[in-house]
Amino acid sequence: MTHTTPASRRQFLARAGLGCGSLALTSLLQQEGVLAGTSTNPLAERPSHFAPAAKAVIWLFQTGSPSQVDTFDYKPELQKRDGTELAGADPKTGFFTTSGKCLKSPFAWSQHGESGAWTSEIFPHISQHVDDIAFVYSCYSQSNNHTPAMLEFNSGMIRQGFPSMGSWLTYGLGSENANLPAFVVMHGTKPRGGDPIWSSGYLPSVYQATALDPRGEKPIDNLLPPAELAGEQQRSLLDVLNAANREHALDRPFDSDLNARLESFELAYRMQTSAPEAFDLSQEPEHLQELYGLNRDESKDYGRQCLIARRLVERGVRFVQIFASCPNTPGGAVADVPWDGHSDIKGNHTACAATVDQPTGALLTDLKQRGMLDDTIVIYGGEFGRTSDSQGSAGRDHNPNAFTAWFAGGGFKGGAQYGASDEFGYKSVENRVNVHDIHATILNQMGIDHTQLTYRFNGRDFRLTDVEGQILHDILA
Repeated sequence: MTHTTPASRRQFLARAGLGCGSLALTSLLQQEGVLAGTSTNPLAERPSHFAPAAKAVIWLFQTGSPSQVDTFDYKPELQKRDGTELAGADPKTGFFTTSGKCLKSPFAWSQHGESGAWTSEIFPHISQHVDDIAFVYSCYSQSNNHTPAMLEFNSGMIRQGFPSMGSWLTYGLGSENANLPAFVVMHGTKPRGGDPIWSSGYLPSVYQATALDPRGEKPIDNLLPPAELAGEQQRSLLDVLNAANREHALDRPFDSDLNARLESFELAYRMQTSAPEAFDLSQEPEHLQELYGLNRDESKDYGRQCLIARRLVERGVRFVQIFASCPNTPGGAVADVPWDGHSDIKGNHTACAATVDQPTGALLTDLKQRGMLDDTIVIYGGEFGRTSDSQGSAGRDHNPNAFTAWFAGGGFKGGAQYGASDEFGYKSVENRVNVHDIHATILNQMGIDHTQLTYRFNGRDFRLTDVEGQILHDILA
């Protein structure tokens, strides 16, 4: 029989302290996948295919679709031919036929920067940044209806059920911040089509966006627990729930949604501390809040979203998408598609630009001053373009044949001007760019080979770019 010498108080405390440290280290190593070769956390950060030029994306989605010929695609011929018949080609015969009366842009235009890029007068702040922007004038899409067009621009498909680009990037790269979502969507009025636009589709639900309206005091619904469940009581309840769920998951190793559900509970718990701090704009100096237009009724909501986007990216959120809304939607538009200027393009675009121009310029200025624009991609554009002929006397209808998108930061070539529409701005004719090309280019800048980012579903390997996608090397630095 062996006898042991009782440990002294000092020895006991030392061993106990080392044991707690060991447990904490083991937990961290397990989360990062160092132990057992793989991580059980579906949001654990994963390596890219190659060295990335960018680590985050801020997508400024202009819901309702601005007119390319009233914003960034200047067409002198359209100005000259105002009121005359616009010739268009019949898609079946190829012959030209009358399609309507030319409607000139009601706005003054001027060139800016060393690149000489043209911008409309409604964008005095964005125009100051043209030498940091790569313009693509030759985009086109499949649908002339808002919801399928927004689905296409986000997921590559005009049908529901496919993962959005934010979900694909989260699936491919994981999260840099364990206490905040990897993919955040912000909106005022929810855009037409709603949640399916930013859906995770057939990917596990853990890659779904966290969607919120940051105009109120509580931008994330149901984040904080009831008072009776705060502190240790909540943690204890979650631990019991986790234990039961993990035991349930042992018998179902191929059910990916179980791990996703477990992680969503834990992420929500961690967000209770981190999210309120990230959304607290009182930490920002007054001059910066004014730079974003928070002191103006027209721009304060969109400016708040842009400033929050910068704060989220600063804290490791990988993908932030803002769907533009407008306090007033004149010109035939409604709140869920604010740029939809069917009856009065001048009134509509003047109001919408007053909402987004100053905050967008401020975001570019702020990111650049902080050295963040180098590795943050800013995307700007709508779901399609608008017609060069008039709808009624002063409006423009939907037009998927030509529209402009632009990109800044994250390895894009500032001052680049790529592609062209015809002399009326009606159809893309030079270096035509579809949604798959844009997705392939964004993934490339994030260090991902778009042909290798796949997910097997219903017996097929799917990818964001389907079977298409050409990287736009001419607009990359």
